[in-house]
Amino acid sequence: MSQLFTPIMLGQLPLPNRIITAPMCQYSADNGKATAWHTMHLGHLSLSGAGLLIVEATAVSPEGRISPGDLGLWDDATEQALAEVVQAVKKHATMPLGIQLGHAGRKASCAIPWEGGGQLSYEEGGWQTLSASSLPFNPHEQAPQAMSLAQIEQLKAQFVAAAQRADRLGFELIELHGAHGYLLHQFLSPLSNQRDDHYGGSLPNRMRLLLEVFNAVRAAFPVQKAVGVRISASDWVAGGWDEQQSVELATALKALGCDYIHISSGGLSPQQQIPLGPNYQVPFAETIKRKVGMPTIAVGLITEPEQAEAIVATGQADMVALARGILYNPRWPWHAAAKLGAKVQAPPQYWRSEPHGLKDLFKHD
Repeated sequence: MSQLFTPIMLGQLPLPNRIITAPMCQYSADNGKATAWHTMHLGHLSLSGAGLLIVEATAVSPEGRISPGDLGLWDDATEQALAEVVQAVKKHATMPLGIQLGHAGRKASCAIPWEGGGQLSYEEGGWQTLSASSLPFNPHEQAPQAMSLAQIEQLKAQFVAAAQRADRLGFELIELHGAHGYLLHQFLSPLSNQRDDHYGGSLPNRMRLLLEVFNAVRAAFPVQKAVGVRISASDWVAGGWDEQQSVELATALKALGCDYIHISSGGLSPQQQIPLGPNYQVPFAETIKRKVGMPTIAVGLITEPEQAEAIVATGQADMVALARGILYNPRWPWHAAAKLGAKVQAPPQYWRSEPHGLKDLFKHD
């Protein structure tokens, strides 16, 4: 029996299998508001047969957007626009829906990738960025503003407000974005956090903001729904955030009731040296799973069904997430189930697409 296609519980949230569709920015929002693109994009991914679909990084404030095209959830207008998308998706799909909430910090105010991706000036529609300290991501960029204690309190309130909106919209899971060099990661790493108050310096101080945000969001989101965190397990830079600090963070999150941890890496510094290759981030997930014992999601160049099956079956991680791979092949879970001799959920409109010889591929329940 395929382990990849066995169910799992994230807190009180049941997932039908261990395949997660990772959050993937689409840079296609209208001033934070979801558009018809999101209905199309999420609509077809919601029919993929994965166990969970997590909506892209969604900014909790306008200045928290990576780009002007980022999705947001900070006021009634952004909530209503996303409501229309979620209602359309849920009308036809049974897959659980999650949303990743985040703030880009010093990596905000950038052009969308296919227009260069560089930092936008005020004249180009950019804005003042925020961070733990006034250190830019690249030396030639405008420095971010080091956040005051009042701004930190406001940030926590923004995460809570977005979580309450996500609950109203019907999302069953929230993932806090503490990875890829965005704001919560900027507070974690000593490379970007050079504060001298209780949010900087020691590891407990640098972890403080993420843990406070988690606590506040967990308290604001219904207990039967899941809350997890995505982290970069390493900056891939000497003297930066690393695996051992990630273990300490995961241990603290577990004690606070975190339902899972989604383990990526990098994104904080242009000096990073990442040894790219299949499964290159899986050892981080394996270490955290072994030492902390909380549900883990592994991600990064996982492309083949047998590869994903091995990660779960050998206990390296509890789940695997696909991003670019499922954009390229939106029916990846179907094809994985066919290869691994498993069954997968599909809408009845597509049941007749079962290839000859695979007449038990789709669940008819």
